[in-house]
Amino acid sequence: MQHLKNNKFEILQMQPRNTNSVIASAGDKCVIFDPWGHFDDWLTVLQERNLTPVAIYATHGHPDHISAAPALAHHFDIPWYLHSGDFRLVGWGNGLLEYYGLPAISLNDKHPTTLDIRRTEILPNLFMDIIETPGHTPGGVAYHFPDEQVIIIGDTIFQDSIGRYDLPGGDEKMLFQSISNIHNMNLPNQTGVIHGHGMDTDIGWLHKNNPYFK
Repeated sequence: MQHLKNNKFEILQMQPRNTNSVIASAGDKCVIFDPWGHFDDWLTVLQERNLTPVAIYATHGHPDHISAAPALAHHFDIPWYLHSGDFRLVGWGNGLLEYYGLPAISLNDKHPTTLDIRRTEILPNLFMDIIETPGHTPGGVAYHFPDEQVIIIGDTIFQDSIGRYDLPGGDEKMLFQSISNIHNMNLPNQTGVIHGHGMDTDIGWLHKNNPYFK
């Protein structure tokens, strides 16, 4: 059962199915979060929806969350944003992309733009707060849309588990602190939570079913 009920947000599982990517749209413009998959597939999806992206945002720098970002940013001449703490991860883990049959990310590709930690109007009347969530990676972030009651949380926490902290830059203590910080925001139970992998939930679900959400 999916919990997300806001029609401004669409969760996509691009081939090869692995990561939850998100399109936030208003009119014929959109913003893409965590663009995983093939660049050509993304062009098809955008054309089918008559959408033009104006920016790309990543929750963190692992390859399964940024694989299509450089090519899309180059094609549409738009920025793709990543916390500077994760810049060194760009290109790390290209073996994963090779495993899935995706092209490697090269230092010659379009580089990410430093993410400013502030409230941002990403589309007309669509405001986003950026929350630092280090632990899974040094520069992990969540994107909270208070007016829409939606949070894109990346790999910090899942339906009933948490993100890994044994990869380069991971930190167990920081991850648990980041989860605690989200918990202590006291978001409404109906706030939809889009995780980096797996089914979306809501804050109420996490309170009841995820033992790490405290």
